[in-house]
Amino acid sequence: MRNKRLILALSGAVVCGLLAVMLVTRYVASVRAYAKELNNVVVAKMEIPLGAKITVEQLALAPMPNASAPEGAFLKLEEVVGRVALTPIGVREPITKLKLAPEGVGAGLSAVIPEGYRAMTVKVDDIVGVSGFVMPGSYVDVVAVIVPVTASNSTQGPISKIVLQNIKVLASGPKIDSPQDQRQPSEVKAVTLQVTPGEAEKLVLAANEGKLQLVMRNYTDQEDSETTGANKASLLSGEPVKPNPGPPSEKPAETKPLSKPVAKRVKVASSHVDAKPVAIAPPVARKSVELIEGSKRRDVDVP
Repeated sequence: MRNKRLILALSGAVVCGLLAVMLVTRYVASVRAYAKELNNVVVAKMEIPLGAKITVEQLALAPMPNASAPEGAFLKLEEVVGRVALTPIGVREPITKLKLAPEGVGAGLSAVIPEGYRAMTVKVDDIVGVSGFVMPGSYVDVVAVIVPVTASNSTQGPISKIVLQNIKVLASGPKIDSPQDQRQPSEVKAVTLQVTPGEAEKLVLAANEGKLQLVMRNYTDQEDSETTGANKASLLSGEPVKPNPGPPSEKPAETKPLSKPVAKRVKVASSHVDAKPVAIAPPVARKSVELIEGSKRRDVDVP
C-alpha cells in the first residue's frame, strides 16, 4: 500500500512539473514575441512649448508596439535634438515629423508660419484687441473705418467695411503660445496676424488710411460673410430685431414652413321656399327593471 501511494505521489508530482514547464515555456515565448514587436519611440519627457528648439533633456525613449506607434515617429534622440516644435507637445507624447519644423529652421515665430503666408503685426488696445481676449490661435475679422475721396476731391462720410476675414492670430504681444487659462485676458499693445501677401497689402493700406477693429469669430465658423459696409445713412436706417442664437454646441432645430390653409367653397342651393324651424322633441326617459329568472336576465319596462 505504501509503495502504491508513493508511486501515485511521484506520478502526480511529475505531471504537475510537466504542466508547469509547459506553462513557463509558453509564457517565455509570448514575452519574447511581444518584445520583438516593441520599439523604442522618442517621446517628450516634459512639456515642449510652441516654437521652442528641442534639447536632449526634454526627450526620452519609451517602448511602444509597432502597430500602435504613430506614423512618422522617431526611433533615435539624435533625429529630434535641435528641431523646432510646430505645436505644443505634452508629457509622454510621441514626437512625429508633422509636429516639427524642417531641419535648419530657427526657433521662434518664423518656424510656425506656414509656407506661402506672412506674419504681420498690427497695433491694438483694449478696444481693438477685444479687451485682451485675442490670443494666439484665435481667428478674427479685420474691420476698417475709412473716409473715401471722390473724383472731385470731395470727401464723404466715413465707411466701415470688413476687409479681411478668418485671419489666424499667431502671437499676442511677444507670446506665440496660448496661455493655459484662456478665460483671463492679457494686456498687449500689438498682435501678429497670419496673412497672405495680398492680405498684407490690404492690411497696411487700411492701417494707414483709417482705423482698424478686430472682431473675434468662432473656431468652427468658416463661412464667408458678404457685407456691403456701413455708413451714416445705413446706420440711421436701423436694424430689425433678430432672435438670440443658442449655444455654439447646439444646432437650431429645423423648422418646416407651415402650409397655408386652403379655403373650400361650399355650394348652397337657393330656394324660394322659406324654411321653417322644426321643433325637436326631447327624448323620453324610460324606466325598466332587471328581472332574474334562474340563469336568465331580462329588462322589463315599468309604466
